[in-house]
Amino acid sequence: MKACPALELERSKGVARLSFRRVGGWTRLQTLQQSGSAKAFVHQTELGPDVVFLNTSGGMTGGDRLHYGLDLSAGCRVTATTQTAERAYDCAGAKAMVEVSHQVGAGARLDWLPQETILFDNAALSRETTVTLAGDATCLLLEAVILGRAAMGETLRLVSLCDRRTVLRDGVPVLFEPVLLNDRALIAGAGVLQGARAFASIALVAQGAEATLEPVRRVLDEPGVSAGASGFAGKLTVRLMAADGWPMRRQILRVLNILRDGPLPRVWQV
Repeated sequence: MKACPALELERSKGVARLSFRRVGGWTRLQTLQQSGSAKAFVHQTELGPDVVFLNTSGGMTGGDRLHYGLDLSAGCRVTATTQTAERAYDCAGAKAMVEVSHQVGAGARLDWLPQETILFDNAALSRETTVTLAGDATCLLLEAVILGRAAMGETLRLVSLCDRRTVLRDGVPVLFEPVLLNDRALIAGAGVLQGARAFASIALVAQGAEATLEPVRRVLDEPGVSAGASGFAGKLTVRLMAADGWPMRRQILRVLNILRDGPLPRVWQV
């Protein structure tokens, strides 16, 4: 009797890349490439285009691949986010992979503000974010992670997250943020998560970014959130930890309102 072939699960793959250029004082979409489960939508605002990335697979599991990317020419301003929180499900023995790569030209500004990533039990996610800046370009970066949904009573026992963010200016690294989270870290005490179920990092890389340090520190008082900020050498960094995602989200919004001169994308508004 012939043995049945091993079941091969279908894997999700998606690529969405956009480029923008400055035309007549406005930032305009130049090219759009999208395939598989990755889609992108562009909405024009007074500050410039808002780009909303969408993963139509509804989440990520082992073997899935996703790539988002933006290319901003000189003088452009773009805010980019995700349509909803990304979800990393049971990995079924393999990692999900996400690659984010943005190019920001001279005098341009990119605000990369994806919504939260929710990790489910036995999730395995590897994510690499690289932003390449020209000499006087600016970027505002956010990454937020939630360890299970508290309202659903979810508790994580096994998890693997390898998350790296790198910002280069004229080819020289100016910000490097590696995060390695595993099941041992979930139960570790001081110096790791200390029982927190949500954490986030916000970074502004810009000429004079450190001048925003004191205004940001004044709003780091959301109940239920532990927070700290530092600023030096053209960088501002903010770290947040909370027992639940909602107070952390409120704190994120308050910080972003200091670091931006206009409203957040509509999908962020609550």
